[in-house]
Amino acid sequence: MIHLRSVAIKPGAKKIDAFPFNLPLVRKFKEVSFRSPVVFLVGENGSGKSTLLEAIAAGVGSVTVGGDDLPRDATLHHAKKLGEQLKFVWTKKTRRGFFLRAEDFFNFAKRINSMSVELEEMAAEYEGKLSGYALQLAQGVVLGQRYALSEKYGEDADARSHGESFLNLFKERFVPGGLYLLDEPEAPLSPQRQLAFLSMLKEMVASEAQFIIATHSPILMAFPGASILSFDTYPVREVAYDDIEHVSLTRAFLNDPQTFLRRL
Repeated sequence: MIHLRSVAIKPGAKKIDAFPFNLPLVRKFKEVSFRSPVVFLVGENGSGKSTLLEAIAAGVGSVTVGGDDLPRDATLHHAKKLGEQLKFVWTKKTRRGFFLRAEDFFNFAKRINSMSVELEEMAAEYEGKLSGYALQLAQGVVLGQRYALSEKYGEDADARSHGESFLNLFKERFVPGGLYLLDEPEAPLSPQRQLAFLSMLKEMVASEAQFIIATHSPILMAFPGASILSFDTYPVREVAYDDIEHVSLTRAFLNDPQTFLRRL
């Protein structure tokens, strides 16, 4: 399902000579269309793919998986300014899904652990204030919430490896019909885990989910039927898998690593 069909700068948008509006991506921005349920944003560091993804997340009011909610996240201040200038065209608007940057997961794990501790402390405090049925009822609510967190993320959200924790987060938070905006989800994932992630994508696409993913991973980019948008030239354009520099460079290196290493 393609929920979000395209993004463009609003007609009559303000001319602002400051980041991120001074980026070549934004100055030469034309409508970007999403023609597949899975779209990959690719390009060199600094090309603007993460900036656009953050602006989309801000503009559509996406839920964030991180330390702070999007409206309060200071690191997304510039993205919110750009998001206000974007026009979104929907096939069917969805409130499901979330926005995730790889680096935000560490804050997410800390927040889950902190919530578990707070719920335990609340249950203990009730013992000094309540008794009988009122105590049972109050403790039942907070301990039930803590149990639900434990069932989803384990007793310690940091206990698993980063790759395992990432996949578990996706497993628990992916729901049918959602719009998922992911920035470099491959960062903590081994090649084998990346293949497992692709399997999740296939399952969720069959359940009418849409994914827009900024990535450097040739493994992820190979997802069947995906649309790949290159940010290495402006305006952004769709490219074939075999024409992506990351893919050709990785392939050449694996075929003859010594040739590259001699140049170091």
